[in-house]
Amino acid sequence: MPNAIPSTPADGNVKVVVATVAAGTVPTLTELESAVDISCYLTADGFAYAMEQATITDERLCSTETFNLPGRKSHTLTLTGIDNTNSELEEEYNEFVEALPEGASRVVVHRQGIGYDEPFAAGQKVRQIPILVGGKTEMAPEANSVLRSTISTFVSGPSSLVELAEA
Repeated sequence: MPNAIPSTPADGNVKVVVATVAAGTVPTLTELESAVDISCYLTADGFAYAMEQATITDERLCSTETFNLPGRKSHTLTLTGIDNTNSELEEEYNEFVEALPEGASRVVVHRQGIGYDEPFAAGQKVRQIPILVGGKTEMAPEANSVLRSTISTFVSGPSSLVELAEA
């Protein structure tokens, strides 16, 4: 085994789009092309997807040990990005906020390991996360920073890693 295992840089190799495709279906390339690309609105830590799994305790009368089994999974997604609301940039550059209105049902599609500017293609693996959009919270302004907001989401169906197909 080599001393240093090669790795893929994260910078520039992540794409995140917001689609209105049906949850539970693999998005088509056409649907992804028409999705709203929020990648360049998100801050470096602005795509916060997490999965936690509960533990099922498995105790037996005949044993002095407690065993465990995998339990239910819980997925969360918080998005933090540039918010140009009320600025001269709002009309042309506020897709992050506009694509995620509170109460809307959307599917967030996340691809990593391929250059951001590469189009989606058959054979690529993407994570699709069906969400209900929650409220928007403006982040406190900071010196030497930009105006940002965090949008809460509620994962509303199974999150899955899927391979894109031709049609």
